[in-house]
Amino acid sequence: MIRVLVVDDDPMVARLHGTLVARMPGFEVAGVAHTGAAALARVRELVPDLVLLDLYLPDLNGLEVLRRLRGDGVPGGGPDVLVITAARDAASVRAARHGGAVQYIVKPFEGRLLSERLERYARERREFEQLSAPGQDELDRVFGTSPADGSRAPGSTALATRTGTALPKGLTEQTSALVRRALEEGADGAGVSASECAERSGLSRVSARRYLEHFVATGTATVTLRYGTAGRPERRYHRVAGPPAADG
Repeated sequence: MIRVLVVDDDPMVARLHGTLVARMPGFEVAGVAHTGAAALARVRELVPDLVLLDLYLPDLNGLEVLRRLRGDGVPGGGPDVLVITAARDAASVRAARHGGAVQYIVKPFEGRLLSERLERYARERREFEQLSAPGQDELDRVFGTSPADGSRAPGSTALATRTGTALPKGLTEQTSALVRRALEEGADGAGVSASECAERSGLSRVSARRYLEHFVATGTATVTLRYGTAGRPERRYHRVAGPPAADG
């Protein structure tokens, strides 16, 4: 059973996230915290496997909490951290990634997105637990890295290189590039809707939205809601500039 600590300054949001976690097979809510200090204390007390961490907390910045949770000297290396936040700036995304966050979800989001990310986390966790003196091919598969000959490891993509996360099953690098290009064309501040992206990339609306939601989940895009006069609000997707390439 994967034990989860939910950290959010809003009790209602924390309760919602806890409900989503509790519905997932193999997961249980170990506890809830509404401040950074409480989160650190609860981690020491409960020793959870995973922390759902908001970055906007009333005392400590969530990135500071992440640093302490994943810092040197933490017993067992500390829990894994999945960031769930309204912070959609590139600096926060980079800091979370460099701090060791396993995934990054931007609020607001649909419940199924968190469910999908938890399923992926559980699957990757099982793969790591099953490793025993792995060969390079197996390591490439688990880490989503490329073999020495420069070809792509199974499941790895250019997006994996940028974000540290491979594309989910059923998504391809070629189509990802088309959607990313359509997303970049909407970088004037207005963003693009799934329908606009589909029209520009030649995909169905459902397929375009699936790629866009993946970009949001991995921190390479953000989403805002545009409210009209009637009906559901329209989701608008915005590109996030990727981290600068490492020297050498």
